[in-house]
Amino acid sequence: MSTEDDLQLAREASAFYLKFSESVLKEAPGHLKLAESVSAGFTQYAYAFVAFDAEKIDAQSPKTALQMRERAGRMYARAHRHAMTALERNQSGFSAALRQSDPKKQPHLTQAQVPLAYWAAASLGGLISMSKDDPDVVADLPLSMRLAELAWQTDPTFGQGALASLMGTLEGAKVGGSRQKAQAYFDQAIALAQGQEAGPYVAKAEGVALPAEDRELFEKLLTRAIDISQQHRSLQNEVMRERAQWLLSSIDDLF
Repeated sequence: MSTEDDLQLAREASAFYLKFSESVLKEAPGHLKLAESVSAGFTQYAYAFVAFDAEKIDAQSPKTALQMRERAGRMYARAHRHAMTALERNQSGFSAALRQSDPKKQPHLTQAQVPLAYWAAASLGGLISMSKDDPDVVADLPLSMRLAELAWQTDPTFGQGALASLMGTLEGAKVGGSRQKAQAYFDQAIALAQGQEAGPYVAKAEGVALPAEDRELFEKLLTRAIDISQQHRSLQNEVMRERAQWLLSSIDDLF
């Protein structure tokens, strides 16, 4: 549904599509393309239609927002489970190798496995962001970073900057992360997007400008994201346009 730019229509259609795809995947859990589609679908649904809604109502209805974050967390966990199951079936011992501290013992990805590793990393990162009060979940941040790094080693250009943007977000989230390194990832994501994707601009606004308390840069990046989303209509850009507009409307609370 990436070419669909009507968010409401996409939201209404997604639930059936996800349930149907998931039921098919249960019959072939190692199918890379199908697992990628299901993992991506649950991750994007959680991000665009559940976690974001929770953010928007958090100040007015914190109890409801908490329930929505818990639901988003369950969807992220579901997405991560599907991605990791497929990776494990395609590369026996993948999960155990991923937890090895010695880089020589860690798994290597084929080009075909990069998308799944990306969604496994993104969904785990989303789960962690919804579970900040659960130390056992937060402790898995290095695994999310390792999955993203494995994908980066194989194909740093993946997703027209989506992977580079994720690398920047994870770099900014880790303890002792480098803001300069995160900015370099976001800048690379913007370059790879070639002016067609709004996501890297929103990610840089939240990952660099906001922590640096640079209001001018924050506004500039989000305005650029909105312009791109209007020039290049797609579901992803429509999601980013809505988020950018909401962030701009909340700017006095953020700074």
